[in-house]
Amino acid sequence: MASPLITLNNGEKIPAVGLGTWQSKPNEVSNAVKEALLKGYRHIDCAWAYGNEKEVGEGLRASGVPRSEVYITSKLWGTYHRRVEECLDQTLANLGTDYLDLYLIHWPVAMNPAGNHPVFPTRANGNRDIDETRELKDTWKDMEAMVKKGKVRSIGASNFSQMMLEKVLPTAEIVPAVNQLELHLYNPQLALLAYLKAKTIVPQAYSPLGSTDSPLLADEAAGVLARRHGLQTADVLLGYLLAKDVVVLPKSVTPARIASNFTGALAALQKLTPADVALLDGVAAGGKQKRLIMPPWGIDLGFDNWPAKTAL
Repeated sequence: MASPLITLNNGEKIPAVGLGTWQSKPNEVSNAVKEALLKGYRHIDCAWAYGNEKEVGEGLRASGVPRSEVYITSKLWGTYHRRVEECLDQTLANLGTDYLDLYLIHWPVAMNPAGNHPVFPTRANGNRDIDETRELKDTWKDMEAMVKKGKVRSIGASNFSQMMLEKVLPTAEIVPAVNQLELHLYNPQLALLAYLKAKTIVPQAYSPLGSTDSPLLADEAAGVLARRHGLQTADVLLGYLLAKDVVVLPKSVTPARIASNFTGALAALQKLTPADVALLDGVAAGGKQKRLIMPPWGIDLGFDNWPAKTAL
């Protein structure tokens, strides 16, 4: 069984089901990557900030699956907005590869590269130490240069609202291929998805089961559909997004769950009807809208349901 492929706006194809590696603990992620690849996954989602890319590379090599058959994504961290190639080179070295299939700006927030912490520099008031003079359009130009150098095949955004994308698009030579977001049953971001479709930007869903402890598995509406179709609730949550042409990136380090997320998502994609998808689209609006990932940036990122802007 193979993942469906989605064609990006540059003609490249991305597997619609990938393995997320955020919050995978040390000594767990290598085996998780190996297991995923042996179970049919061909897309691994990484990031410099996760701190586990060396183990991801170990898992890739241990699997025996050729690098050319695996779609690898990583992300530029905020303290490297002025040093895009330096961050990318660290990721390539950690993974043991000479190119990425996809490279994303992790958050649309540049942070002080010479601050009091290499990953999360802060100011005296506790807010993130934002680099206010760095413009997103300039970071994007440096991302485009990585495509021109052949170090990455596609580039994109992560955690970008429409407001943030519009800081990049007017001067972009390369339109972002994807936008990776917190997308799930309780945070469907329907208006943003419509905008992305109009701009030929493919949405990706991190935490599609609800992040820590997978709280969405207890949802009643998803459970009813699971029973109706002979599926697990997790299958419905993933298949719901796949049916909307969203790439899903469920994270697990448990071999059985890694396998079931893959096969279940594809089974749900076949069984869910347009009426099922419409019903699930309305769950959040029915009183369950909830974001689960909200770092304290101290600035307005332009999302609905995001905390109000606070003083820098």
